Amino acid sequence: MAAEVTRLTASRNTSDPGDAPPFPHPRSRLRGPWIYAAALLLLGISLLAGTTAGTVRIAPGSIVRSIAGNRAALSPVEQTILIHVRVPRVLAAALIGATLSLAGGLFQGLFRNPMADPYVLGTSGGAAFGAAFGLFLFPEATVLGFSAAAGMAFLGAMITIFFVYGLARAGGRTPIVPLLLAGMVVSMILSEASSVLVYLRDEISWNARNLALWLHGSISVIEWPQLLCACAIVLLAGVLCFPLRSVLNVFALGEEYAQQLGLRVELARVGVILVASLLTAAAVLLGGIIGFVGLLVPHIVRLIAGPEHGRLLMLSAILGASYLVIADLLARTIMAPSELPVGIITAFLGGPVLLYLLRRSKREYAL
Repeated sequence: MAAEVTRLTASRNTSDPGDAPPFPHPRSRLRGPWIYAAALLLLGISLLAGTTAGTVRIAPGSIVRSIAGNRAALSPVEQTILIHVRVPRVLAAALIGATLSLAGGLFQGLFRNPMADPYVLGTSGGAAFGAAFGLFLFPEATVLGFSAAAGMAFLGAMITIFFVYGLARAGGRTPIVPLLLAGMVVSMILSEASSVLVYLRDEISWNARNLALWLHGSISVIEWPQLLCACAIVLLAGVLCFPLRSVLNVFALGEEYAQQLGLRVELARVGVILVASLLTAAAVLLGGIIGFVGLLVPHIVRLIAGPEHGRLLMLSAILGASYLVIADLLARTIMAPSELPVGIITAFLGGPVLLYLLRRSKREYAL
């Protein structure tokens, strides 16, 4: 299979010079195991920075000595802050960043479009409607430690995916363009429906503020049971990503080539959509709707390391975790003791970078 993929890729690139690849090809790409080491080092630094900074600053050396076994390195107050506040929040940010980046990489590979993001099939609208429904109708309810808003957002995101897929399916196939259009339209309708729920309530001030905060991403209240539950979902979806690496590499050749290689295109498409949607819903469950992570990180990784999806997904997960940990650190320290929604930070950090990349390589894309 790998040899055939290589042969077909070469023939495709030489037989039709005007047939541009779906992704930009920089002149040089970084290879070798050292790129993984650099990514892991960045992740370690960001995790350490995230646990030390805050309203109460904890010395990095004290944390390192405590990890090494010196329990006296931290005071009881510092230990409480770390165990019950900082570490769960930092790990949640890393998990959400990795999850969104994986989902973005999967969707970009499936649609052969580097501008696809985890919410491309309407999960943001479904999550927003579910969150509004849970927040305004069941404000005090909790499920497995999660608020009704988070739980209903998870369900709303997953139900929306199935609805969009069924809406776009025709004649035993699911064409890409109707699938994308259905996702966009359904997302817009559900987003506006969530606004209707806000206006229908009398006591909208506090609930509307909570909903607005959640819609812009919030990792402020994370406990260990919530983190472990989300980890189980992400672990399941992450394991399913491994067999999808070769599937996405074949998809990069186009559906006709994929069928010639014996790939069951429709079944493979369903598998990618389900795994990516599960990852997106898990991220929504933990932190609300956080933009630009799943769009920007896989995009940059593809430019740096190339489009091979085994390497791309692994590096996207690591760098996505680092990116969101740093963004969350800025969100809770820029206006301390107040906090900004982390989605605002990811937009201000990621938006200009993405615009620069689009401007720089705008002639290298084929739509």
